[in-house]
Order: sequence, then structure tokens, then C-alpha cells
Amino acid sequence: MSKQETPIRILQIGNGNFLRGFLDWMIQKANEKGVWEGRIHSIQIHSTETDQRMVRQANKFHVWTAGIEKGEKIDLLDEIDCVKRYTCLTSDFSELKQISQNPTLEWVVSNTTEAGINYEKEAFQPGTIPKTFPAKMTALLWERFQFFGGASQKGLTFLPCELIANNGDQLQEIMLQYARDWSLEEAFIDWIKKSCKFCNTLVDRIVPGFPKEKINELSDRLTTKDKLLVMAEPYHFWAIEGDKEVEKSLPLHRAGLNVQFVTDIKPYRERKVRILNGAHTALVPYAYLQGLRTVRESVEHPEIGKWLRELVFEEIVPHVSLDREETFRFAEDVMERFANPFIRHELRSIALNQISKFKVRVLPSLLDYFEEKGHWPQRLMESFAATLLFYRGQVGDQKIPLNDDPEILTLFEGLWKNDSEKELVQKVLSEEKLWGENLALHSGLSESLENALGNLQADLGLL
Repeated sequence: MSKQETPIRILQIGNGNFLRGFLDWMIQKANEKGVWEGRIHSIQIHSTETDQRMVRQANKFHVWTAGIEKGEKIDLLDEIDCVKRYTCLTSDFSELKQISQNPTLEWVVSNTTEAGINYEKEAFQPGTIPKTFPAKMTALLWERFQFFGGASQKGLTFLPCELIANNGDQLQEIMLQYARDWSLEEAFIDWIKKSCKFCNTLVDRIVPGFPKEKINELSDRLTTKDKLLVMAEPYHFWAIEGDKEVEKSLPLHRAGLNVQFVTDIKPYRERKVRILNGAHTALVPYAYLQGLRTVRESVEHPEIGKWLRELVFEEIVPHVSLDREETFRFAEDVMERFANPFIRHELRSIALNQISKFKVRVLPSLLDYFEEKGHWPQRLMESFAATLLFYRGQVGDQKIPLNDDPEILTLFEGLWKNDSEKELVQKVLSEEKLWGENLALHSGLSESLENALGNLQADLGLL
């Protein structure tokens, strides 16, 4: 079968850097390896303007994979031509109808940002494209249900890549809510439940996007001028919570890709959040206060790099619920990814909403450590202290570029201005709005954090 004859089997919602450097790259590999055959229809649903780069380049582009993997330098350039169609789907209902009637369509993969899977009450207007992503998908399924007469084999499988917990479950719940709001047939609601699948997924790959600083070096290796060129790190991981039928229908792992079909995605999410995201969040204030500005230079710093490794391998890894050896390998991969010489990852870009991130990514490891050991972990406490000091908004004569909810910034501004360190620590820990509980009730936590804060300020010459 020629490429032109290869059917469109995937509807891709979103045409940004991540899906082009993750999903499209994977499908290209699967097609080339002969383990799966199919092409993609990529649609954008937010911007009203067509991406002229896709039009001019006939939906073709390159993915530049660059970094370190298992100690080896990776520098690969792949041409991606598995996207057969590209559409800006914002107002033309006939296009949505045409998509819904595609008999070979099986999958819907989305990346509409974390805010994309949300419910906003809106009226059903036949012949008009709804506003939200879940509402658009409900309208698409309704058209498909009617066109194919409710045939069970024409249901679609959704693989949302939005980084929220239980993304598949949440998407299904919202779509069913729209179906009820719009008083659509009970048979249709039953078809969504029984003939469509909504898989929870977890994706992991850093895709920085267009490598403008390296484009001149890469231009000689490109098959054509490419404004859509996207850079990605070598590491990639996709966990899909699905049954054997899902695995059989989309066997990406057989192409050598790091795709796992699992019965429960929660441990994999916990591993990523605690180790990858947790290490980022713990590192940012501690390294920034000591004059470092990127993840790579922090990891390669003789003292801070050692501090981070000890924090990860001694204070986080032992409390992740997955297999210890597998978790250890993941943590080693994370350290290697942090040192990627091709990526300049600014600490300040990770510091957005540091407090809420600390609550989700670091605090559970800190509390689990205390529950098991009976004492508070040294490095995680130092990171906690650095977070409080970071929110002072200034270190020495230098202002810190804080980026958080105004209410949180106002709280810390008042605390640092009016309270002693002991009072500040007590009030911060007692603030249930920040942590979801009164942390001051945990035995010895106030004293431990106060000591860590004092020691850190002494080390930085601030006392």
C-alpha cells in the first residue's frame, strides 16, 4: 500500500511542538518499522488562523532528537510525513461532519493543555461547532453515531495527553455531561459508554521546539527548508491505561518505542511527579539562591549536583511505590536528562507557581520519609527552607523574579516584612490554603524547618 493510500486512523487534536515531536514521531517510527500502518489528520481547535507552515510544507517536517542516552551522544534527524491532512477547525461544521464520517478513524489523541479538559455550560446548536474541546468531541461523536447508525465497531478510542490525573476518565465524564445537557438520545450516551474507550495516559518527553540557535548547523542536513522543525530529547515515555485490545490495536512498543500498556497508571504518574517534577521543584530555589540559573549547570555543579543526587536517590526514590530497580533506572535517566547539553532549561521558567508545585511534587515525599524514618529528611527540608527564602523576593541586593498567584505573593511579602523567622515558619506551615492541611501539627516539622532556614541564610551570608 502506498503512503497516499494509507488510511487516516488517528485524529490529532492540537498541532503544537509536543504532539509533533511525540505522537507524530512515534507514528512515523511505527510505520517505518512495519508494526502499524496508518496516518494522521491533525486539527487545531483554538486558533482561528490556519498554520501556513503546514500548508506550505504539505504537512511535512523534521524532528531533531538531541541529547545523551545511556552515556551516548544522540544527534538524529527524522523526516515526518505521516500527517496526511491538516485542518483549522473553528467554524466550518461541514469539516467536522466529514471527519466524523471517516470509516477508518479509530483514535483521537489530544494535547489541549491542562485547561483544555474542562466543562463550560453551553447550548447545543446543530450545525455549529461548540466552544470547548470536550464539547467539540461530543458533537463529533454525535455526528458519527448518527452516520453509522450506532454501529459498535465505529466507536473511537481517546488517548488524551493533557497532564492531569485521570485525563481519560475526566474527558469521558465531561463529554457525557454535554450529551445529557443537550438531551441527546440515551442510545447515544450508551454508545459512548460501551463502544468508545477513554484511556488514562501519562506522557513524558521534553520537546523544546524550534532550535533557532542551531538551525544554521542543521540546515545542510534537512531535505528541505523547514519552519516546523522541532527538537526533542532522546527520552520518551507513554503509559496507556488500556486493555489487551488497545495494546493489540496500537502496538507502538513493537517499534522499539518506550510505550507501556498498564492496568493502573497511578504508580507511573507518582514516579514522574515525585522524581522528575519533584527534583525540578526542589532544585529551583536552592540552586537559584546560590547563583545558578539553569538546570544543567546546577546538575554539573560539584556541590549542588551531589546535593540533588542525594535528595533524589536517598530521600525520594525509596518511597515511590513502583519496583525499586525500575524506579532507580528512571531516576538515573532523569539525571542524564537534566544534563542534556542541547537544552538550556532556565530555573526561573520552572519556578512558576512554586508553592503549589511544592505541595504536589515534593511534600508527599517529605511526609513519607518522616513516616518511615521518624525524622525529617535533610535535603528536602533544605529545599523547603530555600522555597520560603525564595519567596522573600530578594537575595542580597538582587530581586528574585517571582511568578505566582497574587494572593500568595502578598502573603509572603507580609510575612517576611513583619514576622520573625520562627513566626514566619509557624504561620506558613499553618496556612491550610497553601498545603491542604495544617503542617504545623506534624511533630518537629516547625523546628526542623526553622533550623534549615537559619542554616541556609548563614551559608548564603544573609545573617
